[in-house]
Amino acid sequence: MAEPSGNNKAADRGRGIVIPDDWPGYRLDLFTYPAHYSEDLDSVYIPHGVIMDRTERLARNIMDDLGDHDIVVLCVLKGGYQFCADLVERIKVLSCNSSKSLLMRVDFIRLKSYLNDQSTQDLQIIGAESLSVLSGKNVLIVEVSSVYFSANF
Repeated sequence: MAEPSGNNKAADRGRGIVIPDDWPGYRLDLFTYPAHYSEDLDSVYIPHGVIMDRTERLARNIMDDLGDHDIVVLCVLKGGYQFCADLVERIKVLSCNSSKSLLMRVDFIRLKSYLNDQSTQDLQIIGAESLSVLSGKNVLIVEVSSVYFSANF
């Protein structure tokens, strides 16, 4: 897998890990996975351990930037749930083992911009009575964006 280039940690911090478009991924024989996925998988692009390592790094960055402040973590469901749970857990562990204390409240919302199978211009926020309660607060929005492809066979 590609690594950040150069020796400039500040520049690399914002860049993250870059995976070239033509990279074939890791061979499946390097991993264990449920048997029912065997027909659907060709390779692994980002191993779980790398994701967890980057999640911890992000938690450390959040602690560095926001430690000693209260924050509201706003998790956008459904795709962001597991990542948000992992990130919040890492922040809690770091907060317990740090001189900084980061108090968190977690809220959940869903975003809807489709009606049936058609995209609309309206974005509905479901699950939040009023976003005005977030006014003046430090808000960390956690969303995992997915890209779906459809194919005609």
